[in-house]
Amino acid sequence: MSLTSKTTDSAQIITVHCDRIDAAMAIQFKEEMRQEAEGGAARVVLDLTRVEFIDSSGLGAIVAAMKQLGSDRRLDLAGLHPFVEKVFRLTRMDTVFKLYPTLGDALASAAD
Repeated sequence: MSLTSKTTDSAQIITVHCDRIDAAMAIQFKEEMRQEAEGGAARVVLDLTRVEFIDSSGLGAIVAAMKQLGSDRRLDLAGLHPFVEKVFRLTRMDTVFKLYPTLGDALASAAD
């Protein structure tokens, strides 16, 4: 698992550089997210453009990452492949996270 991070004027962008977040990767993902997001901006955008598969463990890891941010910070998701977006919608996690079709859309959106 590999994550990279950069900060813009309005958000910290964390990019996932693998094609899946599953049971084999969930623990490592949570740890890397904790390290990357520590002390960052109030809004974090997780760029999932390269992620083509996610299972319940991966979904749980993203929820855990959101909880690690605390109540004063927000995690938005961008660039979800159709399968990944379907998992979020079927589990109703689209009511928990703001989902954006692309990273550009997420960054253009007001951080309300």
